[in-house]
Amino acid sequence: MSVPVAYQGNTSAAVADWLNKGDNAWQLTASTLVGLMSVPGMVVLYGGVVKKKWAVNSAFMALYAFAAVWICWVVWAYNMSFGEELLPFWGKAGPALDQAFLVGRASLPATAHYRADGTLETAMVEPYFPMATVVYFQCVFAAITLILVAGSLLGRMSFLAWMLFVPLWLTFSYTVGAFSVWGGGFLFHWGVIDYCGGYVIHIPAGVAGFTAAYWVGPRTKKDRESFPPNNILFALTGAGLLWMGWAGFNGGGPYAANVDSSMAILNTNICTAASLIVWTCLDAVFFKKPSVVGAVQAVITGLVCITPGAGVVQGWAALVMGVLAGSVPWYTMMVLHKRSKLLQRVDDTLGVIHTHGVAGLLGGVLTGLFAEPNLCNLFLPVTNSRGAFYGGNGGAQLGKQIAGALFVIGWNVVVTSIICVVIRLVVPLRMSEEKLAIGDDAVHGEEAYALWGDGEHYDDTKHGAAVVPV
Repeated sequence: MSVPVAYQGNTSAAVADWLNKGDNAWQLTASTLVGLMSVPGMVVLYGGVVKKKWAVNSAFMALYAFAAVWICWVVWAYNMSFGEELLPFWGKAGPALDQAFLVGRASLPATAHYRADGTLETAMVEPYFPMATVVYFQCVFAAITLILVAGSLLGRMSFLAWMLFVPLWLTFSYTVGAFSVWGGGFLFHWGVIDYCGGYVIHIPAGVAGFTAAYWVGPRTKKDRESFPPNNILFALTGAGLLWMGWAGFNGGGPYAANVDSSMAILNTNICTAASLIVWTCLDAVFFKKPSVVGAVQAVITGLVCITPGAGVVQGWAALVMGVLAGSVPWYTMMVLHKRSKLLQRVDDTLGVIHTHGVAGLLGGVLTGLFAEPNLCNLFLPVTNSRGAFYGGNGGAQLGKQIAGALFVIGWNVVVTSIICVVIRLVVPLRMSEEKLAIGDDAVHGEEAYALWGDGEHYDDTKHGAAVVPV
């Protein structure tokens, strides 16, 4: 049978022989879904889950990060993450703006994998779509990582300090993890499995957020004692956008609309649903009230936990991972956190160390247990990879997962600390006490709602004349 003209190559100057329209369409869709997780997803989630007086500031931190990452990404950071190798953990900086580069076939030059004897084991990654699509897809991943870091710093970090933190952390932390694990760096070639971001996005976000929170300092005593969500329905909306958007997050991992993509999306939903049910049951049993905010946390931990292994584990394993995603981070957040002096000392506003750090580490280790050999061969550059559950060299894989996580954790603690120390030499990391007392009105001159409430100066011109009781 002849192939319809619309599906043939060279039907126009914009349709090359190597272009697969289905793969390109899916990858652009997946990229946009991930972008929607940030804007408006995380913007709405942060704006709703914090205290009223911080709604504008929290939402704006997310929006600013999304925009700033875009510019840094195309000017220098993309090639540091996915370009030619500079060091075993870093690519060469350079712009991704030239049309000759962007309309050519996508390739990740450092990903060609060789055996010990020097013979080629797996060819470099060359998807059937243009480089512009890869730049877009990977940019929205980088952007949401910085937004996740912000979750640890809400309610007190100076906005000017945040404006400096975003490009510095992207450049010196995110690009290292991305190149090392995905772009052809040493962890990629060693065989560490990170299907779509446990080691590149979630563990770094949790660890960097916690580390930065230490350097920035805590919220006010009043805010730490009472920080009720100003709009739980907004938080639920943001969580819903995250859940549905994760189809693009994990479904776009193979760089193709293939069977592995389908498996990843199905596993993502299985794990997330199980996590929500388990977390809600634990809240109901131990605290006598099923928490909606807890359910939002459970959605996040389920999504995060499955991410390192979404396309390489079986459905039953995704269910097991969901049960653990709804219980282990629940324990560290709701029980261990309250007993630990270290965790109590550092004011991690939204508990990102638990929802992303713990859940991401848990997912990486469980991937080392449950990675199924046949599914691994569909995706990974190192042939014959498998989890410890399947015997053979699976025990070594588990060791690689733990070692890879330790590298990511160590790098982020050190580099994030250095960045915070450098920034505070230029501007204060923490807002002034006056701004902390008032919130959005003092920081931005704007308020989330046209209502007078806690943390604001009563202003007749804004809130109307005060009513004196008769």
